[in-house]
Amino acid sequence: SLARSREGARVCSPTTFSMAAWSTEWEFKGEFLNVSKVSQFVAPDIPEDQATWTYQGESIQCQKKQTFTDGVTMVSSAGGAVRPAAATGALQDPTKQLQTAEEYLSKHQVQAKVEAAVNELLKTMPDDAMTAIAEALKKVTLEPAAPVPAPAPAAAAAVAAGPTVNQAELEREIKEQGDTVRALKEGNKAAAGTHSKEDVDAAVAKLKEMKDKLPKGGGPDDKKKDKKEKKGKDDAKGGDKKGNSNMIDTEPVSGTRDFYPEDMRARTYLFQHFKDVAKSYAFQEYDAPVLEHEELYKRKAGEEITQQMYNFIDKSGHAVTLRPEMTPSLARMILGRTTESGETKMILPVKWYSLPQCWRFETTQRGRKREHYQWNMDIVGVTSIAAEVELLSAITAFFLNVGITSKDVGIKVNSRKVMASILKAHGISDEQFAPVCVVVDKLDKIGDDAVTAELVGLGVEEVTARIIIKTMSARSVEELGAIAQGADQEGLSELKELFEHAKAYGFEDFLLFDASVVRGLAYYTGIVFECFDRTGELRAICGGGRYDRLLSLYGSKQEVPCVGFGFGDCVIMDLLQMKGLLPSFSQQTDFVVAAFNKDMLPSAMKVAALLRKAGATVDMQQEPKKKVGQTFDYANRVGARFVALVAPDEWNKNMVRIKDLRMEDKEANQKDVALDKLDTWRDIFPAL
Repeated sequence: SLARSREGARVCSPTTFSMAAWSTEWEFKGEFLNVSKVSQFVAPDIPEDQATWTYQGESIQCQKKQTFTDGVTMVSSAGGAVRPAAATGALQDPTKQLQTAEEYLSKHQVQAKVEAAVNELLKTMPDDAMTAIAEALKKVTLEPAAPVPAPAPAAAAAVAAGPTVNQAELEREIKEQGDTVRALKEGNKAAAGTHSKEDVDAAVAKLKEMKDKLPKGGGPDDKKKDKKEKKGKDDAKGGDKKGNSNMIDTEPVSGTRDFYPEDMRARTYLFQHFKDVAKSYAFQEYDAPVLEHEELYKRKAGEEITQQMYNFIDKSGHAVTLRPEMTPSLARMILGRTTESGETKMILPVKWYSLPQCWRFETTQRGRKREHYQWNMDIVGVTSIAAEVELLSAITAFFLNVGITSKDVGIKVNSRKVMASILKAHGISDEQFAPVCVVVDKLDKIGDDAVTAELVGLGVEEVTARIIIKTMSARSVEELGAIAQGADQEGLSELKELFEHAKAYGFEDFLLFDASVVRGLAYYTGIVFECFDRTGELRAICGGGRYDRLLSLYGSKQEVPCVGFGFGDCVIMDLLQMKGLLPSFSQQTDFVVAAFNKDMLPSAMKVAALLRKAGATVDMQQEPKKKVGQTFDYANRVGARFVALVAPDEWNKNMVRIKDLRMEDKEANQKDVALDKLDTWRDIFPAL
């Protein structure tokens, strides 16, 4: 049975101050457990001082205690809750009371928090009990006139919900099938026709069929759909929940970010470290339009890449896209300064860096947005392993500059060249190579058995798949050379040389060999590397490698050696926050210049100009305040150290009064300074 009631109550503070209060109560009695909830309302004009939640597991109880500044206490509980005592004395109009109570509950989400706590506790209960509780909770509302319908029994609710679905197992199967679909598509990107359209379509259809089995609301897509439907209903009503029909949606587009001033200060801090490292390695900054030719990416990755691009036909009929990455733009620019015979017109090696914003229409998750900024460093024209070493040195220099050590992160290194030779020795064809690499790259994520199954799905014999995985388990270059049949000796020598150079450079403690790292992109031809955090909580921090054949793909008559990396801004910011390594980004200003009154504004503007000329950052107060205390308060809030007060008495003497807000000595924290001495503002007060 489900019962709910509302009744008046009086809550008194220790000072005997009485006020109106309201309570709501619901109770569910099922076959396996009993749960009840009481929410008490206290008038919202009393500020809340503190709130505390407590939980008791076995009896399925949770309680929230709120203490208000006048001493009133409010308790919200679930499980074993007691109905509040009936009110005594005269109360305000019950209808008005109820409306006020509902507004308070909605604003402070008391009901939602209590129900969320109960639901969390119920996760360990049997499926049929969960179903019954879910049905009961749907009946809990705050509508004053709504009758309380009798809930269906637990067994009937379970039958109505259809056959029981093991959601966790189904979601695992969906993920595996999704990986299979991606592997098939990656194979076709690398070599057109590797898999037939019928095979791909069948795999996609199977994935869709699996997703259709998910209970409604049971997966992330359903939750997003429900949210969109709710928003659509709100829009149909003519505005937001406050009834403002002219209010725009203040959230940024899904997968994108706003950068408020405090966010920009953090971003500037990160970008400046990127730039400082690149400049210290004598790299030159470059940029390219965010709008690129769609063909650049289709030629590199196949038609399927268009599903991840923000692409369209412009008004001139050209197929364009917001760039999903920067490397193709770099290749286009290098080719733009190449002769017909394939000789570059620039001084080699070309060492360029950039910080582009990139766009990909893909699932948003931690560390991955639909837009992000990416630090790129590339070297063009160097065939030796020294180029890779230089880039790895730059990456580790950045880490050390921001306080991250080799105990926090590592860089896995492997050779695509060595991998190609090993796979070829085991009968993997050139057409199979790229899709096999894509699958092998997932070894750490999905494990040996799942990778074996996917390799078999690509046409690799199971015995061969097991041998490949065993080879990938090698943890040193020497071990790989000893167990790998047909390994490219030149590639092995390059790996050994890279580790020797890293030791000479002083960053060998960041590196480790990992034969399973092959990077997903098919155009890598030599050394590949990927940086990870050692806790395993985050996605790859950065990655890169050698791509000597990319320019040939775009029409170069000669093979141009290239190596580079991409380093996104999202994951590294997560890591810096996890480690507590981000400094304070509070607003900082040298001066607030304040006029005594409106007539003194021109004089204050002159002072501001003189201070700026002397190198100070100055916030010119456009509207004089009535009280000087208001000016000091504003200066403190904007992070100013000094206030320059421009008043008639001092101005008539060609002086301006300067106060140091950080100096505690009241007798020495302000001075009258001559206008022609303002250029010495740094020396007026002692340094802090």
